Amino acid sequence: MANPSLLILAGDGIGPEVMAEVKKIIGWYGTRGGVKFDVSEDLVGGCAYDKYGTPLHDDTMAKAQAVDAVLLGAVGGPKYDNLDFSVKPERGLLRLRKEMDLFANLRPAQCFDALADFSSLKREIVAGLDIMIVRELTSGVYFGEPRGIFPDNEGGRIGINTQRYTTNEIRRVARSAFELARKRSGKVCSMEKANVMESGILWREEVQWVHDHEYPDVALSHMYADAGAMQLVRWPKQFDVIVTDNLFGDLLSDCAAMLTGSLGMLPSASLGAPMANGRPKALYEPVHGSAPDIAGQGKANPIATILSFAMALRYSFDLGTEAERLEKAVEKVLADGLRTADLMGPEGGKPVSTAEMGDAVVAALDASL
Repeated sequence: MANPSLLILAGDGIGPEVMAEVKKIIGWYGTRGGVKFDVSEDLVGGCAYDKYGTPLHDDTMAKAQAVDAVLLGAVGGPKYDNLDFSVKPERGLLRLRKEMDLFANLRPAQCFDALADFSSLKREIVAGLDIMIVRELTSGVYFGEPRGIFPDNEGGRIGINTQRYTTNEIRRVARSAFELARKRSGKVCSMEKANVMESGILWREEVQWVHDHEYPDVALSHMYADAGAMQLVRWPKQFDVIVTDNLFGDLLSDCAAMLTGSLGMLPSASLGAPMANGRPKALYEPVHGSAPDIAGQGKANPIATILSFAMALRYSFDLGTEAERLEKAVEKVLADGLRTADLMGPEGGKPVSTAEMGDAVVAALDASL
């Protein structure tokens, strides 16, 4: 049987630095962990624009469609701020999501005990937190037509974005949330604005339909998205899986991200329909951005990217045991007090570089055998 295939798109800023640590771990699995991967690499974002004049070359897009999973670092930086909107680095990432039809974005928010004091909330609110936000990723207001900036009738301009959802788009992401809940604590909370938006009414009705007809064993609740934001900072551990649309998912997942104390800790997965081999189309990336202010300084935290690879082990390759091994290695390193710059707090810890953090995770993997 062929080895599972990975395409690495390290991207811009700190992307290459954090991805270098993931490559160490991929290598560890090949030599000691019993799982060999066929790895290829290419460019996305600003570095792709520098070489190809486009943030995602057609050949790179074809590679992404052909592999079992894509691992992405980060895109963008001030160097590209004045580019035309159509060729900004972020357009490369959006094209990957759209053309691979990655409709379900999985954003876990997990608070490791060793980092509970880093949250802006009290320890007892966040300690042991483990929630999953499932964000619809390929429709909604970010993609709806008509859109644009147009002259109005009063000598000014009008900006238009269209919130649009179909039954199929809502039902398929709802199924992803219910499937995840079955493997977790069996609870889904769907969030929208059905009180003021017709798309929210449709969202609520279609999620309820999927529950009633296909997942009656999973507990389903509904909440307005603004109330959901309030509850995330009031009592986040009431939630297990949250499913929501593209815009609200963008906002709520960033809100949940800060419950854990650092964006440098948070992975994500974007999943689509199964391919011929049964594996879903998939892209895995850290939640943090390209952080150009610290790029090249060895200060970046690679853990979010490492945990993104753990998500790939679990969701693309059905290697849950190996994913858990990697997650526990990260947990051990943190419990031992190792801290990149973003994790240094009043209680101290041992400051380490990006590479040293990656090496420590590999050492913890060795110790797990």
